[in-house]
This record gives sequence, structure tokens and C-alpha cells, in this order.
Amino acid sequence: MDTPFLIVGLGNPGRGYNDSRHNTGFEVVSLLAERWGLGFVGGKGDYLVAKGRFGKVPVVLAKPTTFMNQSGLAVQGLISFYKIEISRLLVVVDDVNLPVGIIRLRQEGSGGGHKGLDNIIYQLGLDDFARLRVGVGAKDMPEDLTGYVLGPFSKEEIPVMKEAIATAADAVEALLGQGIDEAMNRFNSGEGNLYGT
Repeated sequence: MDTPFLIVGLGNPGRGYNDSRHNTGFEVVSLLAERWGLGFVGGKGDYLVAKGRFGKVPVVLAKPTTFMNQSGLAVQGLISFYKIEISRLLVVVDDVNLPVGIIRLRQEGSGGGHKGLDNIIYQLGLDDFARLRVGVGAKDMPEDLTGYVLGPFSKEEIPVMKEAIATAADAVEALLGQGIDEAMNRFNSGEGNLYGT
């Protein structure tokens, strides 16, 4: 039997964080679960999981229930429990270095200062796993970056983000169906990274 493809959306647990910028990863995997008719249940570690298939590909969708800066503990537990190959891991995150609504799919790279990605890289001891970044950044970033990412989207940003989350989910389905190179070719468009990281 094929190893499942693990898709981890990052965010913070708790109702108070539901509509924050930092929970965009949760929103993408929630939409995928909705599309595929899957429900999340408690896993064997600090995460919620929804298991099923996309076409012929077995998938595990996951939301860590650790806080963002400990995401790597959940990902490490998921990889160990489900015997996931690193080539079959995708992490979905928010990115303040990309304008609101822009998405970027990459095969590997640094954490770029994202505490969730940084912790995953630290816990796994490698950075050659795929990640899908969804832009939540502004042209004029506030000094209080923590308050910004933990805060909600503006009324004007909400429809843009709804479309971006749907596009990110489309990109995940393209990756599963056609592979990451094809998905990158199709979905890595737009303004690009504002800060070059």
C-alpha cells in the first residue's frame, strides 16, 4: 500500500485564534477536508487528523494542536506514526513576506522567520520538504508583527483571502494529481516575495 501524503496546515488551537492571519494553514486543510467529505478527529499525538483519498492517493490532513512555535513536535509525531516519507509531506502556512492573497509553492527552503516552519525544520533536522505559503502581508507592515499575525483580516481582505484559500486548496490538489513541478508552474504567479526571503 502506498505511503499516505501528509498535508499539515499550521495554526494556533483555540476559538480565539479562528479568524487570525496565523491560522490560514488551518483554513486551507479545513477546506480540503470539506471538499473531500472528510472530518477531523483527535490523533495519537498533539494533532487533529482527517484521513481519506484524493483520487488514488491516500491522504492525511492534519492540524497541530500545539501552539505555532511547537508545530514541529506534532509533525514529527505524525511522520513517525504514519511512516511518512519526507517527499510526501506538505506544510501549509501563512506568510507575512507575501502580499495578501498571493501563494507560493516550494519544494524546500528555509523557515523564512516563520516560527512554525522554523520549529518543524529544527525538530526534523532537515528543510527539504514541500511548503505552500499563503500571503497575509501588508505593504506597510506594523512594528507589532505578533499582534498583526494573531489579528483578523480587514473587511476588504476577507474576500481576497477566501479566494486565496480556495486557490491554495486547488494547488494542493494539483500537487497530488500532477506532481509538485506542474503545481508550481500553474500556481506560482503574482507579485512575488516583497522582502526577498
